[in-house]
Amino acid sequence: MKESSSKICPVPKEQLPVNEYEQIKNAWFFSWGTLSLTSYLKKLAWIWAMGWLIAGPITAASFPPGKKPLLFSVIGGAGAGIFILLAVIQMYLGWAYVSNRLKQEMIFYEESGWYDGQIWEKPTEVVTRDRLIASYQVEPILKRLQQTALLLLLLMGISILTWFYLK
Repeated sequence: MKESSSKICPVPKEQLPVNEYEQIKNAWFFSWGTLSLTSYLKKLAWIWAMGWLIAGPITAASFPPGKKPLLFSVIGGAGAGIFILLAVIQMYLGWAYVSNRLKQEMIFYEESGWYDGQIWEKPTEVVTRDRLIASYQVEPILKRLQQTALLLLLLMGISILTWFYLK
């Protein structure tokens, strides 16, 4: 009877790309990328609202809400948006790492610590499975995160232009 490649695989279970994918998919923060669009946007709105707790007082020091409410709103919103951007970048980096591990034919793994790493060449069926997961499960998440980051940068750019125009 032929042994399956997972039984002869020397890579510790938690370092297998498919298991790293499952871990990140089920992680509280990183799972946001897998949510429906409405739920995903609600999570980002929550970060933006929490970002106002820091950005609001800082912005109020420069643009008092009573004297310059439009500037306060625009710049405060952009400041709070930085927190969303940082969260999206963090999510993107995590998902990109998993995507790269899934796409590689050979993966680096650690047997017992940082000092004894090895490289394992994936069997053909594992490479195929992992690349399918990367293409159909992870790439759409990465695309969503890229689009979110671009939209945030665009909105922040508009906020800065508004600031130059209104000051």
